[in-house]
Amino acid sequence: MGSALGQLPNPLARNGGCAYIGGEFSTSLKMLGLKPPGFGGKPHVYRTDVMANEADIAKLIEPDANALGFELVRVKLFGGDDQTLQVMAERPDTRQLNVDDCAALSRAISERFDAMEIEGNDPVEGAYRLEVSSPGIDRPLTRVQDFADWAGHEAKVTVSEPIEGRKTFTGVLESVGDGTIALTDRKSGRIETPFDNIASAKLVLTDRLIAQTAPLSQAGAEFIEEEGQD
Repeated sequence: MGSALGQLPNPLARNGGCAYIGGEFSTSLKMLGLKPPGFGGKPHVYRTDVMANEADIAKLIEPDANALGFELVRVKLFGGDDQTLQVMAERPDTRQLNVDDCAALSRAISERFDAMEIEGNDPVEGAYRLEVSSPGIDRPLTRVQDFADWAGHEAKVTVSEPIEGRKTFTGVLESVGDGTIALTDRKSGRIETPFDNIASAKLVLTDRLIAQTAPLSQAGAEFIEEEGQD
């Protein structure tokens, strides 16, 4: 796999965010598809009892994020044979990360995972890319507090168990109480569902949302560094 770095416009830059995908800020040899040192040229056999659960991976990463003053927003592993481990975090006061923040968190995660790999306890099976980013304006909503913080804004919510025969709703977030999320859907009106029934949710990009987040700094948000082709 090539390790050349290229610069691309950052789709997360709308709120002063940043993203690193692979590259020099992901130091794990395993992330780049290379064999760790000390194996005498023999293929590295990854353990089959690896930590494939995203929640477990998040528990590993969260202490490093907190130590740097960040809150973890989302950890997602996707891509099948071409895996990406996506880590979203933010500073509580600004709801964003700058370039240096992304670099610091990426290094901390890489160092922790490298140490676990040396001990034979790989957190993720097989080669993968590490992407560290801020959430972006139209951010995912992953915690109960997210729904409370962004009440009054539009969101797209997908549920696991259907409500009135539907699984996807788009409308204004209304309230949160006792772990129940309320939303005024464009078609069905007000719907309520337990937080545990939410499969995914994200804010919808609107003029009101852009206006509310406009004061956030755009500094250092122009580029991502991406592992490219030779």
